[in-house]
Amino acid sequence: MNAPVKTDKMLSRKEGQVGYLTFNNPDKLNAVSLDMWEAAESYLDEFKRDDNIRVVIVTGAGGKAFVSGADISKFASERSSKEASDRYNEAVDRAYGAFYDFPKPTIAMIRGYCVGGGVGLALACDMRICTEASKFAVPAAKLSLGYRFSGLKKLVDVVGPSFAKEIFYTARQFTAQEAHGMGLVNRVVPDGELEAYVQNYAETIAGNAPLTVDSVKFIVNEILKDPADRDMDKAEAMVQACFASSDYIEGRKAFMEKRKPKFTGK
Repeated sequence: MNAPVKTDKMLSRKEGQVGYLTFNNPDKLNAVSLDMWEAAESYLDEFKRDDNIRVVIVTGAGGKAFVSGADISKFASERSSKEASDRYNEAVDRAYGAFYDFPKPTIAMIRGYCVGGGVGLALACDMRICTEASKFAVPAAKLSLGYRFSGLKKLVDVVGPSFAKEIFYTARQFTAQEAHGMGLVNRVVPDGELEAYVQNYAETIAGNAPLTVDSVKFIVNEILKDPADRDMDKAEAMVQACFASSDYIEGRKAFMEKRKPKFTGK
């Protein structure tokens, strides 16, 4: 990548083997501008290169929203012409791609509103965990916005075609329970338990064999591609790397010795 993009509206931190990426625009319910998307991509690249980071948690600041979509107040400056709009769309596509193709597990920790681009961001993460009071919506049909094939495919891959149509056709808000019923979120937890629950999930994943976890992420994403586009050689190589690793030996030894394994990813 080029030099990292920095903005105080994106926060990044590391706690042990878990990286945290926070959309920090609470006054606008974490609506996202161009520089935020670019900064998010930069921070993800940093997490990708850090071998100590095994899981990334993505969340929003302020307690009222995960991400509420695009910052419409920036449309005049960032999407006022075809050229500007193309640049914005390309940045968003790159950011979504960076999340979706990120080689390590990602968890969207959702509190409050998850709207429009926020749903797209959540779908680009591997798992979605929200509070009981969270709300979900894609109001494109209320703004006459077009949605691209790639974004709709990710939604269909997660919830299926009928629910994807319902979400877009109605453009209404869905409760956390409705979102769970559609398969849009993996887990719904009480409001006061979200951070602890997600942290425990992340630490549980981080404690497992990273070669196995990362290979499963890659292979599942390949399964969702058209057969002609699948990288079967890499998928098989990642499987074989698991069996050839010292972690494979450590896992067996730990099981026999009835102790917790200490995986290194090698």
